[in-house]
Amino acid sequence: MSGNTPIEIAIVGGGIIGLSLAAGLIKQNVKVKVYEQAQGFREIGAGMAFTANAIRCMGLMNPDIVSALRSGGSVATSLDKNDPNDYLRWIDGYNQRRKDDPSYQQILFKINAGYKGFEGTRRDQFLEALVKVIPQEIVELRKRLDTIEEKESDGRVRLNFTDGTFAEADAVIGCDGIKSRVRELMFGSENPASHPHYTHKVAYRALVPMDKAIQALGEYKARNQHNHVGPNAHLIHYPVANQTMINATAFLSDPNEWPDDKVTTAPAVRKDLEHAFADWNPCLTALIQYFPEKLEKWAVFDTWDYPAPFFNKGAVCLAGDAAHASSPHHGAGACCGIEDALCLVTLMTQVNASLREGCSTKKEALGSAFEVYDAMRRTRGQWLVNSSRRVCDFYHQPEWAHEQKWIKAETCFEELKDRSLKIWHFDYDTMMKDTVKEYAKKVPAKKGGQEVANGKTNGNVVVPLAVAVAAN
Repeated sequence: MSGNTPIEIAIVGGGIIGLSLAAGLIKQNVKVKVYEQAQGFREIGAGMAFTANAIRCMGLMNPDIVSALRSGGSVATSLDKNDPNDYLRWIDGYNQRRKDDPSYQQILFKINAGYKGFEGTRRDQFLEALVKVIPQEIVELRKRLDTIEEKESDGRVRLNFTDGTFAEADAVIGCDGIKSRVRELMFGSENPASHPHYTHKVAYRALVPMDKAIQALGEYKARNQHNHVGPNAHLIHYPVANQTMINATAFLSDPNEWPDDKVTTAPAVRKDLEHAFADWNPCLTALIQYFPEKLEKWAVFDTWDYPAPFFNKGAVCLAGDAAHASSPHHGAGACCGIEDALCLVTLMTQVNASLREGCSTKKEALGSAFEVYDAMRRTRGQWLVNSSRRVCDFYHQPEWAHEQKWIKAETCFEELKDRSLKIWHFDYDTMMKDTVKEYAKKVPAKKGGQEVANGKTNGNVVVPLAVAVAAN
């Protein structure tokens, strides 16, 4: 088998992580094919935010990803003419701490995220812009993955789709989200690690026009990110769509079991929220009046109860929510998926270099690369799932309702700061260097034992590849 033959990899998953990975591989002259089960790319019109760190990772993969993010109307989640930095703010959403001013809310804690530390955007607008980065000819729609099988004859992987068609590739990268079919095939349908599980939290989302948000919250709170905490619930909001709207999400604790893990939304009405937040600050009860009368209640699922024992198995690996689906309370699940993608782009570059030098077969090189990926990414991805659960417990403490326990409740914020900084200040450059070094140990370069192509990284990926991307 010629080392110069292009690698073909099927990446199952056509959401933001799958397409970002595809864009990163394309930038490195990787041949990419995307298989998407839907008739077109789509996302709900809710908001999301990316850390400055994650946006730098996007830029390392392909600057066009960052352009797509910003063309989709991303804005810093803070807007203060006197301070260019972004902050995360936790505010008392429940108690009336000033009898003379019922709308007063006390700031409980604030963390400086730096200049443009977070950028908020609408999911649908970002995905729409990101699709334009991907050449149309590499995408096949209406392709729902059924099974994956490894061919003994040549070591390639065959993807069988439910419409009776199939595709072949050298390896599969599953980016098919929280309900990942690739994960289910990897671990087996009876294994609880194959499926996400209910966190006992539900979410209600809305996009509220900025003028309405200002009426409810006041100018400063509306134009800046705030997380309103209280007993058994919290509400977070931040500006999106070039400051023309806010994305607002209310989370409620739910002691009950969710009735159907295959259907994670249920019809709801605004009165449900009005009842849940009836005793909260009048700013929040006013904001809830601008939620639609008819809503969807989103059950929050994650992989905390049964984390994946590994992210790779032979020529198959998992990335993003398919690997480590997290609840959204750190606002960093997609950021962690972008880190996964950067690691994989780095590794595919090294695989290409190994094949060009004749150091390994495709199967050996890709298997080694995925082993390195698992070692580099699994611990951090699963920590995020755990930490997101932990911080939601902080937000929903029953102590917020008892004045004598306010100080006890507020002791959570130092830990919250440490956890947040671990996300924001992730050292992606060291990750890339360590990834290259660990791969070189498994697949050393040939020339005189010197690690020629594999021993250096300057934070950029430079070697071309050819990979196939499958999106579910």
